[in-house]
Amino acid sequence: MLGALNEDQIETLLRELPVGRIGCHADGITYIVPVNYVYDGINLYAHSAKGMKIDMMRKNSEVCFQADSITNLQNWESVICWGKFEEITDMLEREYAMQKIINRVMPLMQGEIAQPSHGFTGDASDVGFDFELILYKIVLSKKTGRFEKD
Repeated sequence: MLGALNEDQIETLLRELPVGRIGCHADGITYIVPVNYVYDGINLYAHSAKGMKIDMMRKNSEVCFQADSITNLQNWESVICWGKFEEITDMLEREYAMQKIINRVMPLMQGEIAQPSHGFTGDASDVGFDFELILYKIVLSKKTGRFEKD
């Protein structure tokens, strides 16, 4: 059975999933890339080192975001959101975003000294003085969701 997710199901899925995909478009190129994220019920927060995704979102802040939970081809849920990229420069908001990301990502890491492969500094409470850590949010304007269950 195919169907649409209701607002509560969309909100739950966005809060539960740790990885989604950002679609961005600039200079005639469309780019889709997976990201770790956290959703606070209003905005999606993520971090990145400088690169193609950041360059493109700085040029065109309109983005699409997709996250899904797939058990198998007959049992899945998917959410698609549209919104606007905003780089976080205010120090208090950077600390808020970084703490939310750390709280979301670190419990999912494997191993005693697990550390994300990029974007975090040596000190998890550091919001980006050793590396160019770019914190950003996606201010959501529209959300939709679908599912299939056998």
